[in-house]
Amino acid sequence: MKKVVGAVCALLVLSATGCSVHVREPTGGAVQDGGPIKLAVVPKAIGFDFWEKVRVGAMCAAEEKGDVDVYWDGVSSESDVSGQQSLLQDMLSQGTRAGLVYAATDAKALADITRTAQQQGTEVVNMDSGTSPQPPDVPVFATNNVAAAEQATDLLAQQLGGRGKVAFVEFQPGTSTNDTRAEGFQRGLQRYPGMELVARQSSESDYNTALQVTQDILTAHPDLNGIYAGNEPSVLGAAEAVRQSGKAGEVKVIGWDTSEGQIDELRDGVITGLVAQNPFRMGHDAVAAAVDGIRGEQGAAPETDTGSTMVTERNLDSPEIRTLLDPSCANQPR
Repeated sequence: MKKVVGAVCALLVLSATGCSVHVREPTGGAVQDGGPIKLAVVPKAIGFDFWEKVRVGAMCAAEEKGDVDVYWDGVSSESDVSGQQSLLQDMLSQGTRAGLVYAATDAKALADITRTAQQQGTEVVNMDSGTSPQPPDVPVFATNNVAAAEQATDLLAQQLGGRGKVAFVEFQPGTSTNDTRAEGFQRGLQRYPGMELVARQSSESDYNTALQVTQDILTAHPDLNGIYAGNEPSVLGAAEAVRQSGKAGEVKVIGWDTSEGQIDELRDGVITGLVAQNPFRMGHDAVAAAVDGIRGEQGAAPETDTGSTMVTERNLDSPEIRTLLDPSCANQPR
């Protein structure tokens, strides 16, 4: 799995606007009247392609808004719910941030974080995943996971001619992102009575676990025809298991996200389709909404679908897809 190194070990300064991003900066320093707006932006995990694109979008919005300092930090695994809770609690206890933009690793477990932040006057915005309950005044910028998952199921059904045995490799049951992607997949399957779900296993959002559970599924179901995988580690682990089994192209693999490794597997024909989200827009629009809220400008809608596109080998090199895969302030995917 390709991980981002430079994004999480350096201090980036955008001097033109006085915007900066800090990684694990020391504690201390208060929000000064008339000084830059201080935002904490916390993904589900750092070091992954998806979240690096979120960071690029967040920094771009901060640059556009001007006079904004962004502190970017996160845990190393999307399954580390307690770690994210501790990180966010520490941030809030410092009382130095005017705004908090974060992706909840667990919808129920992180609800108290949002409540605490709001009680102390911190502007809160969610990106990718919100909480349960979701306060009506906390906007969420995320993919419509149900609709996108249904499209992924349609593509898998198309590739299988509407018939066959399929498996689902999910990543973290109980999180809103996992469960809505599961809901969309199951809704999609209802349209194809010739497709049978024969296995459902969790990767725990870990590549090696995904590899192992997919190997077990392929052993138990040697006549498996397709796999739907719920996130980057799940897709990569499932694809490697299919490759090792000698069934690349024979067992169709459809999944989520578009890291460099996933794109390579798509070109090789091991992966046959990917749901390309718009993580740049998630980070960008969430930070923009937080800054607007702090400045007393018009609030964002409660939920904003940041969009998704199905990627196959056929459309991989189109301008639209290339912009999604390599976004920047100068070349923003919308």
